[in-house]
Amino acid sequence: MTEFDQIIDRRGTGSVKWDKYRDRDILPLWVADMDFRSPPAVIEALHERVSHGIFGYTAPPDELPGVIAEHLRNEFDWEIDVDWLVWLPGLVTGLNVACCAVGQEGDAVATLVPVYPPFLSAPSLTGRQLVTIRLEQTNGRWGIDFDRLEQSITPRTRLFMLCNPHNPVGRAFDRQELERVADLALRFDLIICSDEIHAGLILDQDKRHIPIAALAQEVADRTITLQAPSKTFNIPGLGCSFAVISEPSLRRAFKRAMGMLVPHVNTLGYTATLAAYRYGEEWHRELLAYLRGNRDLVETTIRELPGLSTTHLEATYLAWIDTRETGLTDPGRFFEAAGVGLSDGREFDGNGFVRLNFGCPRPLLQQALQRMRDALAARA
Repeated sequence: MTEFDQIIDRRGTGSVKWDKYRDRDILPLWVADMDFRSPPAVIEALHERVSHGIFGYTAPPDELPGVIAEHLRNEFDWEIDVDWLVWLPGLVTGLNVACCAVGQEGDAVATLVPVYPPFLSAPSLTGRQLVTIRLEQTNGRWGIDFDRLEQSITPRTRLFMLCNPHNPVGRAFDRQELERVADLALRFDLIICSDEIHAGLILDQDKRHIPIAALAQEVADRTITLQAPSKTFNIPGLGCSFAVISEPSLRRAFKRAMGMLVPHVNTLGYTATLAAYRYGEEWHRELLAYLRGNRDLVETTIRELPGLSTTHLEATYLAWIDTRETGLTDPGRFFEAAGVGLSDGREFDGNGFVRLNFGCPRPLLQQALQRMRDALAARA
């Protein structure tokens, strides 16, 4: 038994994930936070900061930009200048700011679907037109239909929003795919906003996350990269994210779009981020090993369940499950009635799918999968 097998009661703690089903026997495997304690070094750093007792307006610790630059260099072979960093209270904020910063109202923003729901809402919230290009399955693997993507680009298309690693399909896009995206951006003068919040959650040991901005300087100069420690180290409630923008005029436009509307990162968010990137490496390795075991359990089980299927999950702790062969008209509600709370694929522009969060202790995951098995068997 490992520390990740420990089931920690989160009910009654204000947890969005668990309190959704308050007083109901439903295991929540939906919103993307994990049911594991954060790294001990993070918890210790937070205790130390809290003991100081004063929580005034806070700038990032002097050493934090350099620690982030070192982390990006060590993990992804990506050299950045600390002046390229722009602090954000959350990645969703960054998506909306990017839409505001690029082009004008009425311009188009393209993205691949299914996708994390804020990709679908940010364009309309900022007066832009959303253009969606559906990911395709080829030989059991999700990929980009580059012909359809190119055909969707018009003179009004100013921004392409990329999710890599991809939520919800679990792809870590390879160098060739990213180079083709970059080529389209260069040819059609597009800015890329790349959500790389799951960069630290590559599960396949023969793969490595590639930041699209690391391909070449000419690509970096038209890229807004969004990252955060929140998914990797399970600290989303502390609200610390950052953009990496190398091109000065693009960075200025992004900051202008933030204006006075975007709040500063909070004190404890900075504290947790510094501790996570500086001292969380061993915990991170152990987490990835545990998540691989959970991923393998999910893939094996889903293949055995009638009418369900999923592709191999290269990254993230999120499984994208196809229920269409079951004939269920509302699979989210069906599994909820069986005691398993999943994300409904319709929120991602993926009708007939559900998303399962396996970032939880294995005994809980086994119980949820058994409930799914029993519900499908009873329906047969």
